[in-house]
Amino acid sequence: MSKWTLGIIGGSGLYEIDGLEDRREEAVETGWGKPSDTLVRGRIGVVDLVFLPRHGRGHRITPTEVPYRANIAALKAAGVTDILSISACGSLQEAYAPGQFVAADQFIDRTFARDKTFFGTGMVAHVSMAHPVCPRLSGLAANAAEAAGAKMHRGGTYLAMEGPQFSSLAESRLYRQGGCDVIGMTAMPEAKLAREAELPYAILCMVTDYDCWREETDAVSVTNVLEVMGHNSALARKAVVRLAESLSGTDRTPDPNGTDTCLDHALITAPDARDPEFLRKLQVIAGRVLTG
Repeated sequence: MSKWTLGIIGGSGLYEIDGLEDRREEAVETGWGKPSDTLVRGRIGVVDLVFLPRHGRGHRITPTEVPYRANIAALKAAGVTDILSISACGSLQEAYAPGQFVAADQFIDRTFARDKTFFGTGMVAHVSMAHPVCPRLSGLAANAAEAAGAKMHRGGTYLAMEGPQFSSLAESRLYRQGGCDVIGMTAMPEAKLAREAELPYAILCMVTDYDCWREETDAVSVTNVLEVMGHNSALARKAVVRLAESLSGTDRTPDPNGTDTCLDHALITAPDARDPEFLRKLQVIAGRVLTG
């Protein structure tokens, strides 16, 4: 058993966490470059938190250009044990209305212009993404969001698109036919990289719009997204506080789905074929199995 250290990745509209004690900022750099912004460290009660605004404060970075590998590597190096992502999204289903939250548990990755793995030539690894979300953390986050006053949907499929443009009508209809529930631009490759770093991951999706499939509603625009985002972000900040409070006084046990040890069966490159220089770079991500 060990102590919880929550990594919070804040999406559009979430650039700070309320109620942080012992707040301090750390400028860091990783083998994959600088993360989106300085890390904001602190605690709520006895639970340590490390916060990182995905797009940088002021929303400076596009979804494609977010340094996803640097972000996850920085959180791993900071001692984070679990990651909660908070992300704005569009709804592809009538029941998921703007202003509501979805704890997505599956992803379809339609991004194409991003670096999606820490591994590569010199050290190859294949992790399972069959169940990309930690059900324990997702359930705790959903409970916290409900306690904060959010209308919560538990479970759902998130379609990750490249962006930064919103969907065409044909695309939106296609994704609905494919069984997707929400659409966004940032959960991939974030969730994949968290899995490679052996960090249990969950996501709270804040619904801001109905994309463009719902013809009786105006197609999504930045203007109508911003109208809903303020309310959603306030609930998200309260949910983070509630989540930390719910963990106070509890010991963290290993993720029931085995994320903490998923690299045990993922490395495929023979030991004598591994690139020593690349292995040194990977220490922050996979040092447990590379030096164990």
